[in-house]
Amino acid sequence: MRPVITAFKASPDRGRGLARDMAVRWALEEIGLDYDVQLLTFEELKASAHRALQPFGQIPTFQADGVALFESGAIVLHIAEQGPGLLPVEAAARARAIAWMFAALSTVEPPIVERSMAILLEREEPWFSARQALLDRRVRGRLAELSVRLGEREWLEGDFSAGDLMMVAVLRRLKGADLLGGEPRLDAYVARGEARPAFQRAFAAQFAVFEASEGVAP
Repeated sequence: MRPVITAFKASPDRGRGLARDMAVRWALEEIGLDYDVQLLTFEELKASAHRALQPFGQIPTFQADGVALFESGAIVLHIAEQGPGLLPVEAAARARAIAWMFAALSTVEPPIVERSMAILLEREEPWFSARQALLDRRVRGRLAELSVRLGEREWLEGDFSAGDLMMVAVLRRLKGADLLGGEPRLDAYVARGEARPAFQRAFAAQFAVFEASEGVAP
């Protein structure tokens, strides 16, 4: 059966392609696997039918051929294992690509998300300015370390892989934050990821959902 993924019916990021189904769509496009999308309202996310697939009431989920998954990283890894293009064949290189997936989600993303949530939820607090400065330093520290490791390479480990896909997806969360600009290597790295035809197709599909939710004519 064609994979079925879930996504937001109403885009919470105003069509910027930051919702977590984006990485899943991108991975499916990279390996050339057609898929269907079930769009859910925020109320449907919390319903028992969806929680049976995603116990925390989030998106995305993935279902195909008896496999039901949640968590974007786990889904992207499963997709990468289904076809060529996202994981190297050689065992050690394959393991390194997977390690970069974990690094993106476990090391690079947490300070980025913490910073975003602070801006969203704590902006009016009297101590916000000092906290934001601290969070900015943490993010910049991670970016500097990643930039050193990337160096002059096009991708993190040889050819483009699922590790790069997840890393670019995470770094895109900084768009508009004036932090990536301080690391031109990473800025160019993200641009390379966004220039990939598979990314462009995935972004267009997700943006179409935003247009529909806003009542914009195609």
